[in-house]
This record gives sequence, C-alpha cells and structure tokens, in this order.
Amino acid sequence: MANLYQSLELIRPEIVLSIALVVLVMFDLIFHVDKKIIPYVALIGLIATGVFLLINNQSGFAFQQSNLMGKIGMVAVDSFGKYFKILIIVSSILIVCFSFSSDEIQKIQDRLGEYYALIFGMILGMFFMVSATDLILIYLSLELMSLSSYVLAGFTKLRDRNSEAALKYLIYGAVSSGLMLYGISLLYGLTGSTNLHIIGLILQAPHANQFTVAFANILIFAGIGYKISSAPFHFWTPDVYEGAPITITTYLSVASKAAGFALLIRFLKLYVVADVDPLGFWIVLSSFDWKSLLIVISILTMTLGNFTALWQNNLKRLLAFSSIAHAGYLMLGILVFSNGGLLAVLIYFAVYLLMNFGAFLIVMLIGNKTGNENIDDYDGLGFTSPLLAVSFVIFLVSLAGLPPTAGFIGKLYLFVALVDAKMITVAVIALLNTVVSLYYYLRIVKHMYLNKQTQKTITVTPKLSEAILVLVLVVPVLVFGIYFQPLVDWAKNSLAILGLM
Repeated sequence: MANLYQSLELIRPEIVLSIALVVLVMFDLIFHVDKKIIPYVALIGLIATGVFLLINNQSGFAFQQSNLMGKIGMVAVDSFGKYFKILIIVSSILIVCFSFSSDEIQKIQDRLGEYYALIFGMILGMFFMVSATDLILIYLSLELMSLSSYVLAGFTKLRDRNSEAALKYLIYGAVSSGLMLYGISLLYGLTGSTNLHIIGLILQAPHANQFTVAFANILIFAGIGYKISSAPFHFWTPDVYEGAPITITTYLSVASKAAGFALLIRFLKLYVVADVDPLGFWIVLSSFDWKSLLIVISILTMTLGNFTALWQNNLKRLLAFSSIAHAGYLMLGILVFSNGGLLAVLIYFAVYLLMNFGAFLIVMLIGNKTGNENIDDYDGLGFTSPLLAVSFVIFLVSLAGLPPTAGFIGKLYLFVALVDAKMITVAVIALLNTVVSLYYYLRIVKHMYLNKQTQKTITVTPKLSEAILVLVLVVPVLVFGIYFQPLVDWAKNSLAILGLM
C-alpha cells in the first residue's frame, strides 16, 4: 500500500487529467442540449493539470517492483518527461482556443463532448508515453493515444476526405502497431522481461542472439517511426493532415510528434546507453548499429519531406511534408548520441510548437473564409489582410530556420551538435535540405505579396480573440530569436535529472 500511495503521488497530473476527463463526460451528459460550456470545462481541466504538473517536483519511479537488480518501475517521473508534458499541455490549451475559431468544429456543436473527451484520451496516452520505461506500458499508452486520434481524424464528417483520412490512419496505425508488438514479443522472449533497464543489461551479454535483437529493434522502431512521421513510415501523414480537421492536424503535427520523440529518446537512453563520457557523448553498449540506422532514416526523412513539398498546392499537404522534414531535422539531435544533441532536440521542439501552431492557425483562419486551403487563394493577401500575412511570413521564415526568428536558434543548436560530433557530411546534407525548404516557404510569400490581386482575392479580418492568439504565437517566435537564454536554461535543467547535464 505504501508503494501504491507513493506511485499515485508521483502521477498526480495524470490523475487530475483522468478526473477532468470523467467530469467532461458528465457535463456532456448533463448539458446535452446546449454544449457551449464544454470547451470551458476542457480548458479548466487542462489548466488544472498544468498547475499540478508545475508544482509536482518529485522524481522517481512509479509502480515499482523488486527483483534481483533492485527496484524498477514502469513510469519514470523526472524533469525530462515534465518538459514534454508541459509542451503537450500548452499544445492542448492552444487547440481548445483554436477550436473556438474553427468553422469545422463549430459545425459539430452537438458532438463537442465526444470531441474534447477524445482529445483528453490522447493527452492521457501521451503523458504515459513520455514517462514509460516498460514495453507493455509503452504499447498501451501508444494505443490509447492512437485510438483517440483515429476517431478525431475523421470526426467532423463534413467532407469525404475526413472519412478517408481516418480510414488510412487506422490501417497504417494497425500495421505499425502489429509490427511493434511483434518486436516487443521477441525482446520478451529473449530476456524474460519487459522493463527497458533489465532488457538493456541482459542484451549486453555475448550469448544474445544478435540477429533476433536487430530484427526486434527494427520492428519496435517502425512503431515509433510511424508516430513521429519518419520515412519510410510517413505515408499516412499527408493524407491524414489534409483530411482531418485543421485543429487535429495541428495537434498531430506537434503534440503527437513530441510524445513520439520523447519515447524514442527514453527508449534509447535506457536500452543502449551505458554511460556519458566527460565530453558529453554517450557510451553505447549495443551490437546493433543504431547510429547508422538513424542517420539513414534522418536523411531520407528530411530529403523526402522537402522535395515532395515543392509541388504541393494545398497548404495542409505542404505543411504535412514540412512536418515530415522537421522530423528528419529533429532526428539529427538524437543520432549524434550526445548531451548537446539532446539539448538541441528540446530547444527545437519548443520553438517548433510556436511556429507550426502559428502557421496552421493562419491557414485555418483563411480557410474559414475560402472553404479550402489552396495556395492560389493567397494571391494578394499581403495587402488585404496585413496582420495575418505578416505573421504568416514570420512563421514561414522561422520554419525555414532563418534569423532573427526562434527557428534559427533551434537549427543552430542542431548543427552545432553535428559539428561537435564531427558529422560534417550529415550537417552539409541537412543544410542543403534547409536551402530546398526555402523554395516552398517563399513560394507562399510570393503568392501573398508578388502575385496580383484578382476578383477572388479575399480580405480576412480576424476577431479580437483571434488576433490576440496570433500575436501570442508570433511574439515569442521573434523574442526567442533574439533572447533565447531562458529557453536554453529550461532545456538544460530538464536534462539534468537524466544525468546528461
């Protein structure tokens, strides 16, 4: 009982989130005629979870069990997981704010309760994903998040593409889930354990079947690669991003990706990293060549994402391929196997949240007016809707990684980590990919400012709340591009608990 009480103390934010989910469902049943109160209940639940997350300074392992190697737990509660949970909560609060302004969501007022309940289900799955140290919990949390997101992808049912997106997402998700589960079963068969600490220690033994271990590693990575949209597991991304409601597209592009990367980092840290040398580079004790695999996947992901985005005319599809390319950039910080690389990933994710949410918000506000996301609808928009156009340019410049925006700082730390690891060739390839991305980002700017206004040119005047939301996202992108030390310090403190800083 003492162990259970201690475990419940450690996961208080998850408990608060679960209670908020139950309250949300109850309010949905009570206010079944007029559901305008539901978004505010969701917002209060998210804020309460965020408060408990911020005040919870405890660290340790929840749901511990004793064995010959000491006490091990299924859930690691530390500042690293807290960093990603804060990003997820901030993303969730922004999505609720987005939903107030989304015409797609406003048309399904009678199903708002289910919509927010599914979002809370996703959040709960992501919270456990970023903290899981046991393969069974990893799989369960991944499925909890995925099942909610499958339904949300086709939730509005306003167009045929909504159902198509949900079906494709479900099929690809089922295949990747099956592959991952098979890989987990192989590791359990080899080691007799599902805990990553124990598995990592046992597989260092010389008698381990290296072929089976390598095969299991690839299968598990396939499941994680699917969540982070890395090639060649990315095929679902453009169709789902285009077909899903734009609020869910935005959420998948940031929160879901953040949870996937947090899972990958913790998996590698516990599974293959034995120690850290004085220079901050990880000492990897694994016969499986993780570095080569990640280098190939990273280069393939960023190259495919950038080059495929070149000829996209639908802004949601363009940003989907951009998101794939950014997954490749983020993987650069992991493949160097160093403290500096991991620091770069954390910094990049914080700025990626701001600039990607901002870009999708502009697309949503303009899409509310036009009914689609075609790039031709942006002709002359820079002169008729200056606030949205200027903000969009800032977000696009930041996504491209140019100064003086926060996106430049994120990419700078990634390239510094690569140079420190003497991976100059990979750095050059990443730099060339960044140059390629400039073309399709500036193509949007060209449509807004250089293409002539036509009779189809629209004027979008955002409401006060929408204008404030745009500024809330665009101001930090500029501020962190100049004064970024607080962000760097926060990321460093979040890695300290892992013994990496």
